[in-house]
Amino acid sequence: MNFIDSIKERAKKEKKTIVLPETEDVRVLQATEKVLKDGFANVILIGDEEKTRKLADENNIHLGNVKIVNPSKSSKYDEYVNAFYELRKQKGITIEQAKEMMLNYVYFGMMMVKSGDADGLVSGAAHSTADTLRPALQILKTAPGTKLVSAFFVMVVPNCEYGENGTFVFSDAGLNANPTADELSEIAISSAKSFEQLVGKEAKVAMLSYSTYGSAKSDMVDKVVEATKLLKEKEPNLNADGELQLDAAIIKEIGDKKAPGSKVAGHANTLIFPDLNAGNIGYKLVQRLAKAEAYGPLCQGIAKPVNDLSRGCSSDDIVGVIAITAVQAQS
Repeated sequence: MNFIDSIKERAKKEKKTIVLPETEDVRVLQATEKVLKDGFANVILIGDEEKTRKLADENNIHLGNVKIVNPSKSSKYDEYVNAFYELRKQKGITIEQAKEMMLNYVYFGMMMVKSGDADGLVSGAAHSTADTLRPALQILKTAPGTKLVSAFFVMVVPNCEYGENGTFVFSDAGLNANPTADELSEIAISSAKSFEQLVGKEAKVAMLSYSTYGSAKSDMVDKVVEATKLLKEKEPNLNADGELQLDAAIIKEIGDKKAPGSKVAGHANTLIFPDLNAGNIGYKLVQRLAKAEAYGPLCQGIAKPVNDLSRGCSSDDIVGVIAITAVQAQS
């Protein structure tokens, strides 16, 4: 059973309700049909029901009796307006602004999750990452004990002997542009938890660089060295090492040569990139050249499950992220 099929099976054991606010995107409606057919989650669509069903019919998509909520007609509208106003009034939001913002499908969906009327939200097929995460942070806030929200991808590489049978977490590949050493250590801690939650195996965390064990010297290398030091101080029982070049991190023969004695080198499955340039380029290279499945950018550090999508995603990508969000909601 492949990674995403195992996630779907886990989701079926405790079905959760996931909100999809992008009902004007055909891919989202196609994904909804597939989720309903597979039966691993309940779906709530946010939008105008007549327009949504018309778009579905025009594209031969069968939505059945899926729940479609129009914020302006919802019995929850006033409740959500007042709740949002209370959350944000100290930031200067007026009740009139709250009323306007609750007509925004993403904001309304976040309030559904906040209020317990849904368990998680997936957006980003037609919105920027900022447009998904801004309402998440305003409404849901960060998870207790978490210093930093970050984004990761689950990468599933076909016919690959590296990582966990070709499965990796790449982080941060979607949000934090140039994290400090302390922020990198926090990203690593969150990413290890995400790997273990979703893959069910021990995380082996590599702090990536263009240097291995001091083979190069620069401020960029120093940041990763310091991040690794901080990570080991914060989580001494975590199986983590750095700084490591990518080949030393995942290929045993090279890891043994470049980083002898390391328990991670040659075995890493959780790859922490030094900045967003490296992380984003890295995931797209693997996705396109190795024909890997790329699920994300998935969010870690938000109080309830919210996940972003790449705007280049397929309907199957959306299905996978919905399944992952449902499993995250089980925790």
